[in-house]
Amino acid sequence: MRLAETEGGFATVLAKGERDAGTILLVTLCHGKGGVLYERMPQLDGSRKFLAAKRENPEKPEEFSEYLERRRAQDRDMWLIEVDIADPERFVAQLDELR
Repeated sequence: MRLAETEGGFATVLAKGERDAGTILLVTLCHGKGGVLYERMPQLDGSRKFLAAKRENPEKPEEFSEYLERRRAQDRDMWLIEVDIADPERFVAQLDELR
């Protein structure tokens, strides 16, 4: 959240999960539009990178919200964080570098 603010964006926690073991899902927006859901996924080298799991369809934005609700219902331990930032892809790449 601090990184988003440092980059001139805004971040908020939409759903709090398990403090020590909850999965982190990240929704990125650019000026409130173009939602992309990123999830940290294990890689062959043992690292975990954020990968785009779902993209908002601008013609049917309600589907994206419904998908997020279903994911939350499936896993009450997950964290759902929303970031509105000018360059979402660069922001996610920076997160991967921090790990």
